[in-house]
Amino acid sequence: MIVFLVFMIGVMWWQSKKAKQQQREKQDFRANLQPGTEIITIGGVIGKVVSVDTQYEEIVIDSEGSLLRFSFNAISREYVRPAYVSDDEVDENGNPLPQEDATATTDDDQAQVPLEESVSVTSSDTNDENVKDSTDKQ
Repeated sequence: MIVFLVFMIGVMWWQSKKAKQQQREKQDFRANLQPGTEIITIGGVIGKVVSVDTQYEEIVIDSEGSLLRFSFNAISREYVRPAYVSDDEVDENGNPLPQEDATATTDDDQAQVPLEESVSVTSSDTNDENVKDSTDKQ
């Protein structure tokens, strides 16, 4: 029973220490905010810092042309845009596909002809055949 009580006190002390460290990190981040930093609020608003007022603990951000004013407590963290990978660039397991040499041409690339060229070639071929047929009939 005493071991369990000591264990619980130890866990509570460790969690308290961790929470204080996280709170100190957030305060340092908010105190060191500079204009131009991209941030995200606890509500999910993403924008760039325009001005910081440490006296009233307010921050003004620009989010797509709209200026918004928030309290320091509303700032969640610095915003880092997540990397986006298209489904065409990975296999079914999420592994990147091998890159093909961009300078190498394949048979498919050589076989494809723009639509205008294929239409003009086809129509001139049929006109020549019509001319031959009409001269043969005479």
